[in-house]
Amino acid sequence: MTSSSAARNQHLDELRALMASHSPPIHALLIPSEDAHQSEYVSERDKRRQFLSGFTGSAGLALITTREALLWTDGRYFLQAINQLSDRWRLMRMGEDPPVEVWIADNLADEAIIGIDSWCISVDSAQRYEQAFLKKNQTLFQLSSDLVDAVWKHRPPNDATPVIVHPIEFAGRSVAQKMKELREKLQHEKASGIIITALDEVAWLYNVRGNDVHYSPVVHSYAIVTLHGAFFYVDKRKVTTEVKNYMAEIGIDIREYDMVQLDVSLLASGQLKGSAVNGSLLMEKDINVAEHSKIWIDSNSCCLALYSKLRPDQALMLQSPIALPKAVKNPMELNGLRKAHIRDGTAVVQYLAWLDNQHFKGLSFPTISSVGPNAAIIHYSPDANTCAELDADKIYLCDSGAQYLDGTTDITRTVHFGKPSEHQKSCYTAVLKGHIALDAAVFPNGTTGHALDILARTPLWKSGLDYRHGTGHGIGSYLNVHEGPHLISFRPSARNVPLQASMTVTDEPGYYEDGNFGIRLENVLIVKEADTKFNFGEKGYLSFEHITWAPYQTKLINTALLTPAEIEWVNVYHSDCQKILESYLNVQEKEWLRKATEPITASS
Repeated sequence: MTSSSAARNQHLDELRALMASHSPPIHALLIPSEDAHQSEYVSERDKRRQFLSGFTGSAGLALITTREALLWTDGRYFLQAINQLSDRWRLMRMGEDPPVEVWIADNLADEAIIGIDSWCISVDSAQRYEQAFLKKNQTLFQLSSDLVDAVWKHRPPNDATPVIVHPIEFAGRSVAQKMKELREKLQHEKASGIIITALDEVAWLYNVRGNDVHYSPVVHSYAIVTLHGAFFYVDKRKVTTEVKNYMAEIGIDIREYDMVQLDVSLLASGQLKGSAVNGSLLMEKDINVAEHSKIWIDSNSCCLALYSKLRPDQALMLQSPIALPKAVKNPMELNGLRKAHIRDGTAVVQYLAWLDNQHFKGLSFPTISSVGPNAAIIHYSPDANTCAELDADKIYLCDSGAQYLDGTTDITRTVHFGKPSEHQKSCYTAVLKGHIALDAAVFPNGTTGHALDILARTPLWKSGLDYRHGTGHGIGSYLNVHEGPHLISFRPSARNVPLQASMTVTDEPGYYEDGNFGIRLENVLIVKEADTKFNFGEKGYLSFEHITWAPYQTKLINTALLTPAEIEWVNVYHSDCQKILESYLNVQEKEWLRKATEPITASS
């Protein structure tokens, strides 16, 4: 047993002792991956589930009972969890094993008390659990403090990195414009205010950014917006003079981060007051206060701790009115994303050219950079204990992304530096065919990503192959790399939001053969209006514009499996790659790109 495993076992024992001594005694403890904002990626000090279990994947839920330790995660992480969990943990496979709330209802005793940090669970999840627990009169108990923190002796500190104003030349729209539209939506729903908890939504609304979470330029903060005021809850140590003046100019009150719970209570009782917003607010005489009694929350991102301060009949639980405006990019954001992806494509080409010239020596960096069997771990990232040296006889998968002031990028390419097997080539080609099929899709307005997901899978299905992750996610404009509310996926939630022009979405089918290799190809697409010959039903039609530029490895393509249209697609894409990127490359890199983008034919 390693020292880290022994330490985690000790933490489990200490945690169970705290559960037993708690009043009332806690029979099971839920430990989500999320922070107080329901973030996908969290700061080091919020990685409680990782601290306790040793599992480093971004998605998962731990359950500690008096006798068992269980971890639920999705198909992206099954192999990783098997490798990282000790024998004191039991892996529960989402989509195959019962959901956590069903397992609790079926396996724990009547009237069992299940503890939860109410800041780290969404209203949706809490209500789903409570409904399941009715079966045995079990209770979801809101803890006054997180028990994991009590055994985490060296929990990372809360660093005071400064808030940054995001310039209008990158944001594309002013806070005043965004607030005006938001308040119109509040009026329409007869709501007096909204509690905004998702970090990227606060950042987008107030045109600010931060450095509180690795790889996501967000700041730990909340926002409350009413018909007559606006509030920004943040650790004031992070507020520079520039930010203080900026917020004052646009009429936003800055308050301490931990004041949000008290202010939600004041909001619920109609007593939350703030400064006026320089004529952009509706005057009280224009509002019938009695008709505007609802408080808007997004139950998928609002935590139970804040929701508990509202009366049940007071909460207006709808999708955040910020989600779609943030997802539908304005022209300035779209132009920024195009430019960012050209710089990013240049970097990827330079890296791949360098690898070719380095005779396949080992390397390690904090992207999904994986060789051979490690590439079959869908979200693998290099680790000193598991990483492998590059091998000319194995597939290499690199999924990278960058944050630029004018956009966020996400790209995956898979290559082989030796002689790939026919099986590897046929698998790669099936992934490429699905990648092209989605890229080339034309579809009517109102189509969801759930309907489009099949396009990327059909070539794989024909050979009895598949992949366990979604096909596409939204991507932010110098914000989160995974952005909703839309997605392209087999998951039911992909039915909720139709794709719209000016949304961004990834195109990333894959195939992963456990213990052998993994393949994924990923581009970022912009949804755009399609120019179709007809317009059945007067719906209007949509298509995609790809903005990622890096060649596909033709060595891995079995051109006999491609149609003439698919061969043309590859050749046109490669020709565009060369034209767009060559001016950014040196002589050697240009030559590498020229060879990498040579036209393919059916007989090549």
